[in-house]
Amino acid sequence: MPTELLKLRDFAMRYTAAWCSQNPSSVAALYSHDGSLTVNDDPPAVGRDAITEVAQSFMTAFTDLCVVMDDLVLQDDQAEYYWTLTGTNTGPGGTGHRVRVSGLEKWRLGANGLIASSQGHFDADEYRRQLEQGV
Repeated sequence: MPTELLKLRDFAMRYTAAWCSQNPSSVAALYSHDGSLTVNDDPPAVGRDAITEVAQSFMTAFTDLCVVMDDLVLQDDQAEYYWTLTGTNTGPGGTGHRVRVSGLEKWRLGANGLIASSQGHFDADEYRRQLEQGV
């Protein structure tokens, strides 16, 4: 496996662990200071504070949040990080239902080796259905 892909896989494993940590700033620390995270059609969260807020929203909603890396693909100047999120919606106002949703993030990495931008996508309709009815 080429060195570049090995480094990227190590980075993706750290990113996965950060999402499972219940420490949202550990997710944001893997982004450039002015990096951005876009989730589906939401406006981009720009900067580490905004990215921390996005991560916190998921970690609050799912106190047992677990993210698993399904695959990692290097395409030209971007990486595609495929993941599956599982958790029980027990946070404030939660439904108590279990959720399992898969998606991907398209990363553009900065010269510093951190994420400059991430375009995240998952099936929002299926996610909402699971929040209401469970897996």
